Amino acid sequence: MAVFEGTFTQDTSSLKFAIVIGRFNDLITTKLLAGCQDCLKRHGVDTNPHGTNVDYVWVPGSFEVAMVARQLALSGRYNAIICLGAVIRGQTPHFDYVASEAAKGVAAASFQTGIPVVFGVLTTDTMQQALERAGIKSNLGWDYALSALEMSSLMNQLRGEVATKSVFPVKEEGLLPAQSVETSS
Repeated sequence: MAVFEGTFTQDTSSLKFAIVIGRFNDLITTKLLAGCQDCLKRHGVDTNPHGTNVDYVWVPGSFEVAMVARQLALSGRYNAIICLGAVIRGQTPHFDYVASEAAKGVAAASFQTGIPVVFGVLTTDTMQQALERAGIKSNLGWDYALSALEMSSLMNQLRGEVATKSVFPVKEEGLLPAQSVETSS
């Protein structure tokens, strides 16, 4: 049996990332972006918008992040996509709808395309909580970039392993079931 684990020490010069940033609550999202860029840069990724390693896409808000992330993932040009946004609870249930759909959409983009799509959308009760997560206490943008680096490395390992031998048990008709369970009637 093998153990697969992403690393942060791989050669990052050939990795390609897209960062999708929600413009709504840009006081928060620009801070998340700065943390994300700092992490990528410290790990050897050229974060220059005119460079070849990172593309930046600004969208109106967190709700629109997932659709654009999916389109970018479908292009096959990126090792990972980082989604940044901020949804802050207000006086109406709007927060619940936007936060829920943003999370579902980002997860679906990743599942449907096989490309790591990192959920970096803050969902907080107050602006103060959002500010704390975007730089006052720590900057989660750094963590989101680190997740993208790790997942890029892990997926490259898995794809390489699948190319040489299957990681997943296969029989002639397709994948083996996880377990067969006998039932009595």
